[in-house]
Amino acid sequence: MGKKKNKTPVDTALIETTIRRWVKEQQKPFAFRQITHELSVSRKGASREAVFAVLKQLIAEKVLVEQGGRFHLRTGSSHGEATGKLIVAGQGYGFVAVEGEPEDIFISQRALRGALHGDTVRISYSKNTARKQRRTEGEVEEIIERSRRPYIGVLQRIQQRAYVITEHRNMPYDIKVPAQELYGAENGQKVAALVIDWDARNREPVGRIVDILGTPGENDTEMHAILAEFGLPYRFPEEVEREAENIPAEISAQDVAGRRDFRGITTFTIDPADAKDFDDALSFQQLKNGNYEVGIHIADVTHYVRPGMLIEKEAAARTTSVYLVDRTVSMLPERLSNNLCSLRPNEDKLCFSAVFEMDGKGHVKNKWFGRTVIRSIHRFDYDQAQAVMDAGKGMLAEELGVLYKLSQRLRTARFEHGAVLFEHPEPKVEVDENGRPLRVYFKEPKDSNFLIEEFMLLANRSVAEAIGHTAQPKTFVYRVHEEPNPEKLQIFHDFIKNFGYSMNPTKTPLEAARELNRLLEKAKKTPESNVIEKMALRSLARAHYTTGNIGHYGLAFDYYTHFTSPIRRYPDMMVHRLLAHYLSDGASAAKAPYEEYCKYCSTREQAAADAERASIKYKMVEFMLDREGAEFDGTVSGITEWGMYVEINENHIEGMVSIRSLRDDYYTFDEKHYLLVGRHHGRKYKLGDAVRIKVKRANLEQKQLDFVLAK
Repeated sequence: MGKKKNKTPVDTALIETTIRRWVKEQQKPFAFRQITHELSVSRKGASREAVFAVLKQLIAEKVLVEQGGRFHLRTGSSHGEATGKLIVAGQGYGFVAVEGEPEDIFISQRALRGALHGDTVRISYSKNTARKQRRTEGEVEEIIERSRRPYIGVLQRIQQRAYVITEHRNMPYDIKVPAQELYGAENGQKVAALVIDWDARNREPVGRIVDILGTPGENDTEMHAILAEFGLPYRFPEEVEREAENIPAEISAQDVAGRRDFRGITTFTIDPADAKDFDDALSFQQLKNGNYEVGIHIADVTHYVRPGMLIEKEAAARTTSVYLVDRTVSMLPERLSNNLCSLRPNEDKLCFSAVFEMDGKGHVKNKWFGRTVIRSIHRFDYDQAQAVMDAGKGMLAEELGVLYKLSQRLRTARFEHGAVLFEHPEPKVEVDENGRPLRVYFKEPKDSNFLIEEFMLLANRSVAEAIGHTAQPKTFVYRVHEEPNPEKLQIFHDFIKNFGYSMNPTKTPLEAARELNRLLEKAKKTPESNVIEKMALRSLARAHYTTGNIGHYGLAFDYYTHFTSPIRRYPDMMVHRLLAHYLSDGASAAKAPYEEYCKYCSTREQAAADAERASIKYKMVEFMLDREGAEFDGTVSGITEWGMYVEINENHIEGMVSIRSLRDDYYTFDEKHYLLVGRHHGRKYKLGDAVRIKVKRANLEQKQLDFVLAK
């Protein structure tokens, strides 16, 4: 064997000096191989490791940031740092909501640095005074945690390589899947993939298949894809179903013992026509003193679902039922949600109840909380109850009439105290047995809806007051809604001026609520009413669960909780258990575990709402598939720098007219006044404008409609 050649010693100091000089000359992101090529470093050896060490040191010194396989020179001076969830828009840039900032922090595509939609990131940010918009811009400094939500796409296998071609507009990259991470998926199947790695040595994110959803285009596949996209389950484990089947259906004498018996008092339910889980009922009787006794009876889910059970663990993980267009994905197995706990007529049922003695003006004279047994004598849907109320005759007409008058008293008092009036019609899609959309419509709330709503609000408020409004409040789960941020309200004030509206300067949250109600009433049934209500909602905080009570601004309640829907909401189950514990003189529960779980429930609630909206959007786009080329009258419902959203008048389906499709001029976005303005001819498009559009394309994969203006 020949002698080994002496290795040339690595001049680390020279490498560091060269890298620092080269880095400062760079004005754009660079890959590791670019710098090794610049330094003529071989693919293996000590020199390569020295380069890595220097780059790591520059990152520690906050000269560089490494994300998504690229190194970036840290730019700009920040006036703040924050941690939050990243939202990536379809155009490739992102936003992070920061507490204390009136608007979300804008993150350019370059500044994302490999962060993806839903990631928890640490950002630095500063006011960009160089731009006319003077918006606050930031850059990702660190990816703290990758999103655990999978991306949905179609698997494509090319020889030995496999990629998930993503469909989500918030994901601008395809995902490379190693052979060992395919989970048995086959070419052409729709799958859910989780990003597991993306560092300097990969050009694209690397992921693994976590679920095989089926054949693209099939209704079940697409609905399961929506659930998977938001991290929501669509089937129960077999062992959970078995446990549910083994729960006895019979109500024993021991079950009834100690409960207040309402089986001899008129009791009924009012629910949507397609509902199967009836978790609330009303009882009604007139007392000898002339007052009325109204009972709000809620399914006693926690009698059946006990700590330690598999069903309990599954419900705690789900936290909520999810209502897609064509199905309900229940928090509890069907045997519980539609059978044992459902307050079906002519069956004895176990409940947890809030019972009120009220005078004719709707004032509460006495209240009682406790476990009961009831027997509903009739099941109304909302339309049936409304028909009886309108006619003044029919099944339980007298009881419904009195209850409606009492509910109106409660409603009037609530708005006098500063509740905010949002009554936006609810979008609905009617589908056939195969999930194919038949029609799209908006459902207006009726008086029968308001009747039930007010008594449910009364129960929720009163339960929260019973625990929280005491000399020594105990740990409890509250549903809270913060007072509006003054800066966000000012942005909203500036926005409505574009439509000729104004709101008087206010000093108190109560005055702000009354001003907002006056505005919404004035704008009602105008072309711009929809967009004004959307922007008003955006200016307010989002309600959430917490153990720290601050009241509910939107409802104008000092105390509020969720007690009335334990079949479909886990926080209500927590409230039932805590209330039962305290009614038995139990000591205050430990606060920290409940607070942590409140945060989890709030997050899951938002995911469920997003999935529900996505399913509606999908079916709306599917409804328009065979209407490509058709023309409709519409109203401009949104203005952005990339175009304008238009809502079709006859069905409220929304699509986008791209700014690139406006060929009669070169249009720019006037952000201050929410206008698209033609540079040469001065034509303007604003919110609320009447336009005629043609459906250019219905993109089911992106859940997106592309419109063009009709000639």
